[in-house]
Amino acid sequence: MMNFVWLLAVETAEAVEEGGGLFDLDATLPLMAVQFVLLAVALNALFYKPLGKVLDERDGYISSNQVDAAERLAKAEQIAKQYQQELAETRRQAQAVIAEAQEEAQKIAAQTVSTAQQEAQAQREQVQRELDEQKNQAMATLEQQVDGLSQQILDKLLGSLAA
Repeated sequence: MMNFVWLLAVETAEAVEEGGGLFDLDATLPLMAVQFVLLAVALNALFYKPLGKVLDERDGYISSNQVDAAERLAKAEQIAKQYQQELAETRRQAQAVIAEAQEEAQKIAAQTVSTAQQEAQAQREQVQRELDEQKNQAMATLEQQVDGLSQQILDKLLGSLAA
């Protein structure tokens, strides 16, 4: 092909030398048009089609990746929304469990305090009964001692009066 182009260039140069004008309307103009068309066809087949094919493939790849990324983003947003709803529900359940546990703890604390107060009252009453019993025993012992001492005093007073 290069030889063909070289021959055309040589013939064109000869034709220009013979005619002497810049715009001779001989076989040069159609020959140049044919050369231009052949060059355009050759460039299209060798460079532009493969380059266009690569660009189309790349465009298709980018488009598919954009669609895939959009789908993944939508799915991720949906999953995030679902997790947020589940988290909110779990928080509500946790708060309900905490409230129930606090209520139960208060009941247990109140029951424990009540039981402790009853036990303390029972111990106070037991101690009071023991103190009353000891007091009564002490009074009975004192009365016996007072009676014995009174008898001795009487015996001494009567014995000193009789003597």
